[in-house]
Amino acid sequence: MAQAPAPAPAQPNVIVPGGPQAQSVIRSISVRGNQRLEPDTIRAYANLSPGQTYSAQTLDQSLKDLYATQLFADVTITGAETGDLVISVRENPVINRIVLEGNKRLKDDKILPEIRLAPRQIFTRSAARSDVDRILELYRRQGRFAAQVEPKIVQLDQNRVDVVFEIFEGDLAKVRQINIIGNEQYDDGRLQKEMFTREAGGLLGFMKSNDTYDPDRLAADQQKLRSFYLTEGYADFRVVSALAELTPDRRDFVITYVVEEGPRYKFGTVAVDSALRDLPEETVRTIVRVDPGEWFNAKTVEDDVTNLNEAAGNRGYAFADINPAYERDAEKRLMNVTFKIGQTPRVYVERIDITGNTITRDKVIRREFRLNEGDAFNAIRLKRSQDRIQSLGFFQENLEIKQTEGSGPDRVVLGVNVEEKPTGQLSVSGGYSSLERFVLQLAVAQNNFMGKGQQLDASVNWSRYARSVQLGFVEPYFLDKPILLGGTIYRRDYNSFNILEDGERNRTYSQVSTGLSLRTGFPVTDFVTFGGRYSLVQDKITLDRDTFYTDRDGDGVFEDNECDPLRAGQYLCDEIGSRVTSLIGWSTVYDSTNGIRPTRGSRVVLSQDLAGLGGDVKYLRSRGEAVRYKSLGGGWVFSLRGEGGYIHPGSESPGPGRDPVRITDRFFGPQLRGFDIRGIGPRIQRVPYDTDGTLLPEQSRVTDALGGRAYYMGRAELEFPINATLRGFGLRPSAFIDAGSLWKLTRPNLTNIAATCVPTITNPTAPSFQIPGATPTAPCVDAGGGTDYTRVPGFQEVYLGDSPKPRVSIGIGVNWTSPFGPLRIDLAKALLKQEGDDTKLFSFNVGTSF
Repeated sequence: MAQAPAPAPAQPNVIVPGGPQAQSVIRSISVRGNQRLEPDTIRAYANLSPGQTYSAQTLDQSLKDLYATQLFADVTITGAETGDLVISVRENPVINRIVLEGNKRLKDDKILPEIRLAPRQIFTRSAARSDVDRILELYRRQGRFAAQVEPKIVQLDQNRVDVVFEIFEGDLAKVRQINIIGNEQYDDGRLQKEMFTREAGGLLGFMKSNDTYDPDRLAADQQKLRSFYLTEGYADFRVVSALAELTPDRRDFVITYVVEEGPRYKFGTVAVDSALRDLPEETVRTIVRVDPGEWFNAKTVEDDVTNLNEAAGNRGYAFADINPAYERDAEKRLMNVTFKIGQTPRVYVERIDITGNTITRDKVIRREFRLNEGDAFNAIRLKRSQDRIQSLGFFQENLEIKQTEGSGPDRVVLGVNVEEKPTGQLSVSGGYSSLERFVLQLAVAQNNFMGKGQQLDASVNWSRYARSVQLGFVEPYFLDKPILLGGTIYRRDYNSFNILEDGERNRTYSQVSTGLSLRTGFPVTDFVTFGGRYSLVQDKITLDRDTFYTDRDGDGVFEDNECDPLRAGQYLCDEIGSRVTSLIGWSTVYDSTNGIRPTRGSRVVLSQDLAGLGGDVKYLRSRGEAVRYKSLGGGWVFSLRGEGGYIHPGSESPGPGRDPVRITDRFFGPQLRGFDIRGIGPRIQRVPYDTDGTLLPEQSRVTDALGGRAYYMGRAELEFPINATLRGFGLRPSAFIDAGSLWKLTRPNLTNIAATCVPTITNPTAPSFQIPGATPTAPCVDAGGGTDYTRVPGFQEVYLGDSPKPRVSIGIGVNWTSPFGPLRIDLAKALLKQEGDDTKLFSFNVGTSF
């Protein structure tokens, strides 16, 4: 690469006869060295022509004019002695292309728009230096103050050049140290906790994103310091100076704040001056939380102003004029406050503007507004409108409806600028869950079908224990009325399992369900909705014949009544067969939450399902659920949840040891973290005997979960804040405590046999039988036909877990919106459990879609 040519001297020596003031006449003008420009063009730029008188000052000005065009790298004028002037020029090269080298952190598309030089333009050194400054400014905004840029040119033919900007990006400039001078009441460490900026280093320094220098963050930190002191009573606090010094190696910054704390104040008198008839002094005082005698806190005053604005908005005053007036008593160190509320007109909604929606139709958004054009303004309804639009799940988080003044002081324009999110999904995904092992899914879903807010989904799922095909459609506003109408058809093949003590799973019964369901719903109030549903399902329950059946008559044909209770248990043999369920149900929902991931509000659901309008099954299932979310500020969100249910059978028990509600209709929840799936509730544990009649240890036992007709669950969870870097990864950690139980079942018939005689391989179709007398050492008896039998140790069935006593667990978990699907990880410890419960310390689920 060749360096750019050095600039020519600004003023070449020009000799004019007779001295500086002498005048001569130009006889001729020649131009030399030009390649692109015509001689006449150069003469015109020089403002010289034959016959014109000239002096040294004239030629000097001509040189300046030629250089001012920035077309030339060098210019000289000779022949002043004779009047035959010769203008010798060296033209600046033409730029062929712009090349960036060494940039990795900032891509070309970020840098090139800032460069003023461009192909087919004239190259000048001054323009190149300006572009270098602009590139460096880009890197400074990224916190890379050690960045260096060197412009170079590559000479080409025909006086063309490639301009190359060689970039050394350097490291991010870290904040090496933060010094605070003048603080007496609070030490540096306490004040630094209030700042956005953190010092570099530390054990988890690599995870920090706020330890780099940022001038905007420096200004924000000054405001944070002031806000902190104002909440602690220091009304005169000020930041005298804030200085950021770059270290000599240009790699780090040292930030120094000089502060002046001043005296600490208490609240003095609290007065109200209200000109609004709907907000009299008595009402204002019930809203204001400022108490005389307490330490001054500007945040308390701000919160009171916010609450007063909300109260005024609820009364129709969208632009209430509410200002706190402070009167400082420096001698007594008191801060007197007067809440002044000016006279403003009641406001009406002039129009509603919706922008940004390219797919979603306007009516889908407008029907969620609780305010219409022409209505009196109401802040509560406005907030509710915002929450309902957010709950659609079609738009960005933290959506906001803005208020602007309309055509008059009593008119307001509501505007919402939405940013649409993808609402459709086409996925072929796989994953692994602690419940179902490997999971494969093919799903097509659209939650905003054709921009109408309709939901359409189709899915095929496969795992070791479950397979399903489903197609569903929901119209939330049938015939443009607030009436939901939807339906689903499906086929599900579910294989139940029991859990061995070593953690392995043993498949038990299979359930194949084919059905359809219809549902509808409509709002009762703004927060309450009522829904109804109907479903018709055929269930077929089978057991593996090779495992649980016995060929009693030796004909090689397994009939349904040949399920062997000694192998499967009487409680499973009783469930075999096909049944049709005709079910009608209703739900009432109260929902005041503020979005898909709520931070405030409540949700209460009451529902019942009645089976028995036709079909083979009769029962009444009742359920209730309530959850409350509360934001504690600073990213902390607390939630409290409770739920429970009960199934009342519609018929009497079909016989001793048989529950009137079949196993597929019972509750198997709640899912308590710290316990395995189906880890609590009534169950039968089969404990084998040894050959000498001794019960074997726990490792050899098999457990079957039977479900229950009643359950309850309570959960308290605290979601805590994390830094911006982790939050950007989609992480939401929390701590929780779960409590609940599952119980109420007719005690099943239990089996206790010491040994069983099975035929030898010479006659495998011969029936098995129990040894008479059930003694551990009794020999097998020849049943005839010359069949030899072998004695197999027996087992004892134990009924466990049917108790309403609470199971309790405590733990921590994290939700992660990972690139391959949502992931939930929980680490939980069971504190209270019942005999037979299956605990689980660690669980996770990944690979399924929202």
